[in-house]
Amino acid sequence: LLVLALFLGNWRSALIVALSLPICALLAIIGMQWQGISANLMSLGGLAIAIGMLGDGSIVIVENIYRYLGDPNRQKEKKTNLILAAAEDVARPVAFSIAIIILVFLPLLTLEGYERKMFAPMAWTMAAALAGSLLTALLLVPALAMLLLRSGKQRVNLLLVLCTNLYRPLLKRACRWKVPVMLSGLLLLAASLFALKHVGREFIPTLEEHSILIGVTMAPSISLEEAVKTVLRLEELALSFSEVRETVSRIGRPEAGSHPHPVNTGEIQLELLSLKQWSRFRNKTELVDALRQTLAQVPGVQFDFTQPIQNAFDELLSGGKTQLSIKIFGEDLEVLRDKASEIKESIVDIPGLVDLSIEQSFGQPQVQVIADRTACARFGIAVSQLMELVELAVGGEVIDSLYLNTRKYGIRLRYQENSRNDPEALGKLLLNGSEGQLIRLSEVAEIRQLTGPIQISRENNQRRWIVQANVKGRDIGSVVADIQARVGEKITLPPGYLIEYGGQFENQQRAMRRLFLIIPLVIAGVFTMLWLTFSSFRQACIIIINIPLSLVGGVAGLLIMQQFLSVPAAVGFIALFGIAVQNGMVMVSTFNSLSKQGYSLSEAVQEGALLRLRPVLMTALTTILGLLPLLLSNGPGSEVQRPLAAVVIFGLSTSTLLTLFILPAVFLSIEPKPGVNGHSQPM
Repeated sequence: LLVLALFLGNWRSALIVALSLPICALLAIIGMQWQGISANLMSLGGLAIAIGMLGDGSIVIVENIYRYLGDPNRQKEKKTNLILAAAEDVARPVAFSIAIIILVFLPLLTLEGYERKMFAPMAWTMAAALAGSLLTALLLVPALAMLLLRSGKQRVNLLLVLCTNLYRPLLKRACRWKVPVMLSGLLLLAASLFALKHVGREFIPTLEEHSILIGVTMAPSISLEEAVKTVLRLEELALSFSEVRETVSRIGRPEAGSHPHPVNTGEIQLELLSLKQWSRFRNKTELVDALRQTLAQVPGVQFDFTQPIQNAFDELLSGGKTQLSIKIFGEDLEVLRDKASEIKESIVDIPGLVDLSIEQSFGQPQVQVIADRTACARFGIAVSQLMELVELAVGGEVIDSLYLNTRKYGIRLRYQENSRNDPEALGKLLLNGSEGQLIRLSEVAEIRQLTGPIQISRENNQRRWIVQANVKGRDIGSVVADIQARVGEKITLPPGYLIEYGGQFENQQRAMRRLFLIIPLVIAGVFTMLWLTFSSFRQACIIIINIPLSLVGGVAGLLIMQQFLSVPAAVGFIALFGIAVQNGMVMVSTFNSLSKQGYSLSEAVQEGALLRLRPVLMTALTTILGLLPLLLSNGPGSEVQRPLAAVVIFGLSTSTLLTLFILPAVFLSIEPKPGVNGHSQPM
């Protein structure tokens, strides 16, 4: 409101735009209800992001109405006719520009898997909000202007005069030195593309949950009693940190659930005090490093540090408990285990890798009974008979029932525990031969004790082994690139074995591949709409130039705010492309309108740029101010919104400057003068 009031010099005009915003939000909520989208972090985040853009169409229309009402040459016309004429003057570019912004969000609806579930609600919400802004701009704003605005002489706006006086000489120089101005834009674009290669990549920024989840893996043979003692010892060590408020632990997981775990695995959840109450550590990373060193005092335990929601998210993505999973697929478990060990040893010194471990699949003591089929045939003993006897001795059989009060308990007959696990005792089991003789089990079977797999993991019907790790201080993309180079150099796989990289990296690659495939098609669709709108191939090219030039500030925003290129950042670039096209459309439309009124090409460009200075600055500033809280916020979920806000805020800052200077220079260079090869029809 302050920006609108300052630039328009009229609080009534600012009030009209302000009144349109809640209507747009209401229409967005209706759209969410229609699509069955709940109010959650992503859908409401989409609405928060759209708030900065919802007023753009209304700003352009109300600014044009306000200018028409104050035009001395139009004072004799009726107020109603002036408002309708002003709204009609910019209605078409506003409608098409908002439609284009909605169009550029369509790639988010083509995402697959978890990315679609996360970002499709955001895209739907933003599309509904923008559609509502189009309706309010075209229908509500003119009606409100009829009620609130007055025609007549307007007061001099000192801020607008100052901006115009600063912009006019710079614009003249830009129009005079067209080639250097355009070359400078190309150099900035080249520099931003070069810098983009050095921006880290990740799937989605890690949310700050104000808690820590420690995954604990102990020896497979550990008893429940010893596991409890070990976890309690770890809890005591964790509680020795004053930053930890309380701990909750779990050992194993019952088979009734979807993910049963043995008693040698556990989780310890640490609830933390607020950061303001911390005394020794500046951030959570330092606390986790200290915890990692302290808990390492307990021998025979393997740790991985994560957060409760992040842990569930990582398990959904890859089946592991860490951000990065290196999956080795093959048939032989021994080969898979050996190759996993080789990979771990080869990448252990890569910077940024923490909690590096191998999925614990071996280490379970087992007694193996292998039937000697030749001996069985000699004594007339069926292999099934042999196995039934072993099952009875080890697993037992319910032979009767015992009733205690109202409860019934089965009585199971089987060997004592020390005999069940003793190969020599099992070898003394007696079998009936075909001639009635008693044969010891050891005479017809090989009985041995060994260490076997705890579990055999499969994915897509293939056996697999996982080397897992978390990433600290680096982006996942660059870490995986280093791992791939190291593994390709040092690891040789037998035929039939392969390696895949899972976790967040896999989903980030899939989402980016999808976006890089769809976005060019959307840009082609945008170009087609521009061509149809302006009936000019040249002018469509002039406006579409704004899209690559808007990359300049977006990339700079990621670098300055130390953000990685993630799916939220890609969403920010998508929004930025739409806004850049919107500004270009309104500017070029004004050039065409002035040319039709008899201005020369140079005069039309310079006067048109000056006329569009106020709405361009207002839309840019209102969008930036609307997104600024997302950039500076530290609340829950702000980590996901921050890269998006950084891209749009910094990108819009540079895109606005490029629109005001480079677009006029390009228009003068490419667009023929009226009467040469036929000037395009103005909008």
